[in-house]
Amino acid sequence: MTENLNMPTKMPDVATSAKAQVTGTLDWVGMSNIEMPMTIKADDGQARQISTRIEAFVNLAEPQAKGIHMSRLYLALDKLSLEQELTLQSLKALLDTFISSHDALSDRAHVSFAFDYHLRRPALLSGNHGWRNYPVVLTGRLDKGQLDLELKVDVAYSSTCPCSAALARQLIQDAFEAKFHGQQQIDLDTVHQWLGTTSGIVATPHSQRSIAEVKVKLNDALNELPILALVEAIENALKTPVQAAVKREDEQEFARLNGQNLMFVEDAARRLKHTLDQSESFNDFWLRVNHLESLHAHDAVAVDTKGVEGGYQPY
Repeated sequence: MTENLNMPTKMPDVATSAKAQVTGTLDWVGMSNIEMPMTIKADDGQARQISTRIEAFVNLAEPQAKGIHMSRLYLALDKLSLEQELTLQSLKALLDTFISSHDALSDRAHVSFAFDYHLRRPALLSGNHGWRNYPVVLTGRLDKGQLDLELKVDVAYSSTCPCSAALARQLIQDAFEAKFHGQQQIDLDTVHQWLGTTSGIVATPHSQRSIAEVKVKLNDALNELPILALVEAIENALKTPVQAAVKREDEQEFARLNGQNLMFVEDAARRLKHTLDQSESFNDFWLRVNHLESLHAHDAVAVDTKGVEGGYQPY
């Protein structure tokens, strides 16, 4: 009898037909480092394309099952990439799809999107604008019907050491005394000109680029993804975010802001904690401030949480 080579051959599906070699449930199974473009719409009102790095998981609740259907997770992400915008609403629907596509296998789902988010930020005085990049991680988790949404943003800022500023002021006082000691009357113009020289300002405090890492649990009632709101809350609390477009007047204002906002790492952390405590959009928060020291070879770090029972832990 001649074999019909045109007959379709049913392909084996080991994930559903085979049994586990060793039985047992697993907390998470899925994929990481998925590279995929997304169209995102956050609270700045602009839909834009981003390049994301994605992790997608479901649990394996059936101890006898060989495995999950990873292709179903990928295809759900691909559909989101091609047909929808990444919003809080579509993220919730995606988690539902992860679980419904694994009926009898899974009752928990997790997804995270890591990407760079660019915002147009105004210069301090000149009226110019420039792009600033903010690393973002958006995470969603659905656990037996309980939804958990998290937003993480990194914000760069400048921190000027209060101790260094005090020591610099003392040196300036000493230089002033040495210059004008013994003079009964001091001419204002002479002092004014002297203060504008390197002899007048003999020392400056040290400052360094610093990073605020902030994670917040989002209120379920939110309609918009609050990336801009979180960035502005952080920058307004710290007062010295790094700048994009800078003219001389902007640089001078930046120097003034640094001088008026001297910060140890503890000061920066407390500023952020006070600001985040006031927000009704965030149910919980975790923060870490990193001062990348210019004096020391090590970094100065402070970590804090809102202190919600069962919420974020410092580590």
